[in-house]
Amino acid sequence: MADIVQERRSAELVRAEIEQQLRELLDVARASAVPFGTHFGKLWDLGAECLLGGKMLRPRLLMGAYDAIADPPADRTAHRAAALRIAAATELLHFSFLLHDDVIDEDLNRRGAPNLIGRLLHEAILASGEEAGTANERALHWARSSGILLGDLMLSEVHQAFAREPLADDTRRRLLDLLRRTTTESVVGEHADVGLGDRIIPSDLNTVLEMSRLKTATYTFELPLRAAAVLAGAPRRLEEALGEVARHLGVAFQLQDDLLCAFGDSREHGKDVFSDFREGKETAIIAYARMTGAWPSIEPLLGSPEFGKAEAEAIRTLLVQCGAEGFVRAMVDDRIRLAVEIVSREAATMPLELRGFLLGIVDSLDGRRV
Repeated sequence: MADIVQERRSAELVRAEIEQQLRELLDVARASAVPFGTHFGKLWDLGAECLLGGKMLRPRLLMGAYDAIADPPADRTAHRAAALRIAAATELLHFSFLLHDDVIDEDLNRRGAPNLIGRLLHEAILASGEEAGTANERALHWARSSGILLGDLMLSEVHQAFAREPLADDTRRRLLDLLRRTTTESVVGEHADVGLGDRIIPSDLNTVLEMSRLKTATYTFELPLRAAAVLAGAPRRLEEALGEVARHLGVAFQLQDDLLCAFGDSREHGKDVFSDFREGKETAIIAYARMTGAWPSIEPLLGSPEFGKAEAEAIRTLLVQCGAEGFVRAMVDDRIRLAVEIVSREAATMPLELRGFLLGIVDSLDGRRV
């Protein structure tokens, strides 16, 4: 019990350290925005409010891996502050992607609360004092445009943070190469997601799985874990092994998100219930269903203009009956198993503390409900 309490205290401390670095990063960026007027300053303030207080999954992964790899005491004193700043920048990267994603998906809420666009829209409508109609359309255009622009600036700030960190030249180049690859793959994944949703790109299971890997696994798991290895001065073999583990865990994480949206309890996971069905989203569950006899019954319900609870329940029942739910749950288990096999394979070169950290991630994914 004492070990568990100590782990929780340590996790809370790391989270506080990350949030402090994130606040400092935002303060510096906001200082450059203030001279351009109240509207622009307010945009940064709202953005910071929406950003802070999140789960901090990506920076926590980076720092957990870094602390498990770095050799004490030197690396945990002289270089740990740099790792914290890079970790904070990965959360800024995540938020910049979310801002653009909310514009693409036309979302006004995230996890049951107004997102940045929703808050800007509400404030603009109140400020106008006009009735619904044209004023609301102008306000929505303002809110979405602001989301795009702030996302652009935050993405720029991420690159500034990586480039300006006082690191050895080789370390900085490796991190910048990793950031460029991550940004490119995430954009490619988002582009494929839109193409699949708009029926421009033909849907099949392999295409959807690759889209999920590019869009989510690359920046959610691979960037933090590989960056931790680079910052800790680990051998390239360890960095590559962490990249392999991250790809499997990242795909498992995204598949679980798809399952939660389709079959989970929104009171637990906080996501918009049935939103994937409502939007007609091409997930692995739907890609599998396309190959079954249930598809002719599912297709007209998915993303229909009359979509409601009855349609959602019908889709969910059909996905269970045709085996789509069970197939995707098996894929999650398979990805987690492959990640564990890599950890075991690399036991000779992977620090014991790092193996424990990675297996802890596996435990958190196993039976995940949020």
